Amino acid sequence: MRKDDVLRPDGRPGTHCVVRMKPGVSVVAMDGEGFVYLTEEFHYAIGREGIEAVSGGGEPGEDPRLTAERELEEELGIRAGRWTAMGTIDPFTTIIHSPTALFLAEELAFGATSHEGTERIKSVKVRLEEAVSWVFDGTITHAPTAVLLLRTLLRCQGQLPGGHGAQEGRHPVQ
Repeated sequence: MRKDDVLRPDGRPGTHCVVRMKPGVSVVAMDGEGFVYLTEEFHYAIGREGIEAVSGGGEPGEDPRLTAERELEEELGIRAGRWTAMGTIDPFTTIIHSPTALFLAEELAFGATSHEGTERIKSVKVRLEEAVSWVFDGTITHAPTAVLLLRTLLRCQGQLPGGHGAQEGRHPVQ
């Protein structure tokens, strides 16, 4: 965490804090029949169960794709033969710096999970369209998951500019 002395837009002195978290990833795994595989687990900060994409933090210097592969296998026991980078988002923009790389994993193979001691994760298999409806009805509130599901749906419908959601003149997809 960093605390800065700043000059506010109104000309008065103030302070602003920035919390830096390690970069993260979120992954939606989708099979050939249009089902996506999400996680359901209790999240302490929000005080309830949440349904979301496989998500996790990267190790220093680790390629986000490798982080995504590791997290998908650990949390849901899934390996993917095809990976698509779906962009990078900033889930928080006021005081927290935590860029999150988004991935779609396809051509799935299923195996055993290897949860960490703090994780009690349930797998949720649902049609992509139903998962997207959960974004709109508030069942899914995790912002990276919401963006990733919407981008995945648009990709499946052939509606993403450039094939991956990047807009010309905007931040590049990594």
